[in-house]
Amino acid sequence: MSSNCLFCKIAAGDIPAEKLYEDDDMLAFRDIAPQAPVHFLVIPKKHIQDPAAISAEDEALMGKMMRVGSQVAGENGITDFRLVFNNGADAGQTVFHIHMHVLGGRSLSWPPG
Repeated sequence: MSSNCLFCKIAAGDIPAEKLYEDDDMLAFRDIAPQAPVHFLVIPKKHIQDPAAISAEDEALMGKMMRVGSQVAGENGITDFRLVFNNGADAGQTVFHIHMHVLGGRSLSWPPG
């Protein structure tokens, strides 16, 4: 856990969030600024800065992240959804704790903009 990381604080329960899923490794919660009717984030509780910081030992955790995102999407009534990872400020990353956006509930255009 990084003491000054927003998502680490959410994972620790220090900052409230609308949780959709939680286990020992992973947390899913609604995005506070949704870009689609269904928009939530999936984060590992382990602090990893961004996708470029994933190590070989994190591979199983990242696979679980994808599975949890798909599971929670289904639990929220969406079967067509987009998964998004941002790496770095120029790519739109604003919280430097790896997180996966899951968006759905409407037709999503490409490119996203």
